[in-house]
Amino acid sequence: HPKFGVLNFETDGPQEVHLSYLPLAHIFETIVMNLCLYGAAAIGFYQGDTLKIVEDLQALRPTVFVSVPRLYNRIYDKVVGGAKAKGGIAALLFEKALATKIHNLHETGALTHGFWDRLVFSKVTAQLGLDRCRIMITGSAPIAPKVKDFMRVACGARIIEGYGLTETAAAATISHPDDASNGHVGIPTICSEIKLVDVPEMDYRSTNAPPTGEVCVRGPNVFQGYYKDKAKTDEAFDGSGWFHTGDIGRWNADGTLSIIDRKKNIFKLAQGEYVAAEKIENVMARCAL
Repeated sequence: HPKFGVLNFETDGPQEVHLSYLPLAHIFETIVMNLCLYGAAAIGFYQGDTLKIVEDLQALRPTVFVSVPRLYNRIYDKVVGGAKAKGGIAALLFEKALATKIHNLHETGALTHGFWDRLVFSKVTAQLGLDRCRIMITGSAPIAPKVKDFMRVACGARIIEGYGLTETAAAATISHPDDASNGHVGIPTICSEIKLVDVPEMDYRSTNAPPTGEVCVRGPNVFQGYYKDKAKTDEAFDGSGWFHTGDIGRWNADGTLSIIDRKKNIFKLAQGEYVAAEKIENVMARCAL
């Protein structure tokens, strides 16, 4: 949205630079590429190996970094693990710098720190090739708050998190660049209507406090139907044109949406018990190993 001022597409301003490494066939990268072409941004393409992304970042030094939690997690593990491995004064300085900047981020919204940026994080961003990066975008899966905060303060960049599906032309919600809070996927995009529909069998209802239910989207960004599959199309839409995503959401007091569960991604074990995969994954993801 232009009023967010996310990307600088002014003709007299510095040119935005984007590293394209996500699959071009996926809607996320398709939308980003169209935005870059629309705004005359420079686009660099990775060398074809995701394990060498840092090399590509160092060569291109993008101003915008569009990625997914899996890669942000790798960057986090590499930098934080490397600092711990050094031990001694270096590890203590890194921990102090990180804690101070995260505290300031949530107290004042500050992304920079004159002392710690010069002493610690300027070296980190140079090693990652993210020293020019101003904006990071993440989507496709939930990102851990500690990883999100680390990327914000280590690179001094805003992180925008979105939620959507191929069927909604990527983002149906997006977080405001100045919002430093975690645990949500932002507010509806300007082209999206979103409502939560009751799922009584899972005890998700609009009458709950806060309201919960299946996320449904309507708007010009929503697809018209599955190719030559009327049965599946009819299953995805209701009579009022709302697309049912199968995701369970929660409206927060500040108007943001949180994705808290999945309606359909349930499988039956050999003994007949039903299990929601996300709940198991969320427990396992908290294990340091």
